[in-house]
Amino acid sequence: MQNEGFLEDALRQRRQQHAFRQLRVQGQLVDFCSNDYLGLARSERVQEEAHTIAKQLHQVHGSGGSRLLAGNYELVEEAEKVLAAFHDAPAGLIYNSGYDANLGLFSCVPQKGDTIVYDQLIHASIRDGIRLSAATAYSFLHNNLADLQKKLDNAAGRIFVAVESVYSMDGDLAPLTEIAALCEKSGALLIVDEAHATGVIGGKGEGLVQALQLAGSCFARVHTFGKAVGCHGAVVLGSAVLRDYLINYSRSFIYTTALPPQAVAVILAAYGIFPDMQAERRHLQQLIQQFRAGVPEDRRLDSETPIQVVMAPGNEAARGLAQRLQLEGLDVRAILHPTVPRGGERLRVVLHSFNTEQEVAKLIRIIFP
Repeated sequence: MQNEGFLEDALRQRRQQHAFRQLRVQGQLVDFCSNDYLGLARSERVQEEAHTIAKQLHQVHGSGGSRLLAGNYELVEEAEKVLAAFHDAPAGLIYNSGYDANLGLFSCVPQKGDTIVYDQLIHASIRDGIRLSAATAYSFLHNNLADLQKKLDNAAGRIFVAVESVYSMDGDLAPLTEIAALCEKSGALLIVDEAHATGVIGGKGEGLVQALQLAGSCFARVHTFGKAVGCHGAVVLGSAVLRDYLINYSRSFIYTTALPPQAVAVILAAYGIFPDMQAERRHLQQLIQQFRAGVPEDRRLDSETPIQVVMAPGNEAARGLAQRLQLEGLDVRAILHPTVPRGGERLRVVLHSFNTEQEVAKLIRIIFP
């Protein structure tokens, strides 16, 4: 076997930093960890309706190839039209995951001489797409409109602005109305990742962009299905021209086997269900307010979304607090450096429509005995 000492050295450093990651199977704990905000990942109704859709296909369980070869089929094109209509967009293109969608979008659309201005807390998938792009890129301070304007003033070429509607580690919202206004003033193209807003924000879970009536202000939007939609995949929404361009130039779309029909059936089933889950979204909001009321302001971040943060600086402190909660039957995970900046270590508490007020009260009681 070849010398793997350099790998062992890197892992040893992670262990010394109390930042070593390990895979584990989720046990029978109360879920305060997953992104399954509405419980659709465990929904029997979704399974039944997806089975009904897939049963009509009379197809094998695999797609057979990439979309440009053997892997395209009527159901996936129908799904793209359904998703585009629901999200008030001219067209959509389905990718195998949110990571693939962001990687494919940002790596091929901005060109040499263009500028990408992105929020400093943007998701790693967007950062990786930006790294593969030939464009120049600058970050702006998180949700800081003055710093965004400064970066826009200094940008050259075609300008793209990249933000998330809900930030996955802090749970706060982007000031999208103001950002869209700055983009319009500067002639910049706005791209919004709606991963953690899909299904949760808006009267029908349509996301923050539509809730603020800003669909026409966006060059592109990315809605992923691995959170509240409860399945897998993502869609990039935009013009028909953008869709054709991605089909021709987006490598993470071109060079991968397409999602199988059964996966697309689940997407369609979930989109047929979550728009009408108003009661679940109301209950979720009640739990959010209960949690915020029970946690001291100096220990939490200002979030009114299902993503709630309890600050616990230091990898060892954050991990120890998470382990204490897990021993009490509550599945809460610590977010450690280097995922977050040093000193920003925390518990990332995710609330769901299937959690109860009693479970949330127990959670608060253990964190703050």
